[in-house]
Amino acid sequence: MITNRMIDPESRANVDASLAAIRICSGVSCAEMKYLPPEHELEERFIRAGGPGGQHVNRTESGVQLRFDPSASEFLPETVASRLLKLAGTRASTAGVITIEATEYKSQRRNREQARARLAELIEKAYRRPRKRVKTRPTRAAKKKRLRAKRHRADIKQKRGKPSPED
Repeated sequence: MITNRMIDPESRANVDASLAAIRICSGVSCAEMKYLPPEHELEERFIRAGGPGGQHVNRTESGVQLRFDPSASEFLPETVASRLLKLAGTRASTAGVITIEATEYKSQRRNREQARARLAELIEKAYRRPRKRVKTRPTRAAKKKRLRAKRHRADIKQKRGKPSPED
């Protein structure tokens, strides 16, 4: 059943933004949506993907190559952008552009959603600050145990050698 609702003209932009978010959110969990950069900061290329689809897969470009430049992004703070580049590893180029390829599905739409979900997951990980390691010292008992084990092992190895003329 379709119902007509009156929409306030000032809130039309909000409605358009929310509809766009719902369209994109279909494959990405809404929790990850807040980590997805704005559309204008993402660059997509469609590539040919192998996998299921028979001979038709050689003619269609269903794979997606998603590119994102965290250093030029207004969406990410500088500290998060640097952590993101470290987390991206080989997916980041020398120019600092992160490239994510999704070629798992036959459908271009599902590959797009998967690429966006993986980018959002990576950004979410970058937002989490790594915990600082608290330095600890071994206990006196642990030191004695280690030295006792070393002494025991040295004795075992000493007995492996050729017997001396005195033995």
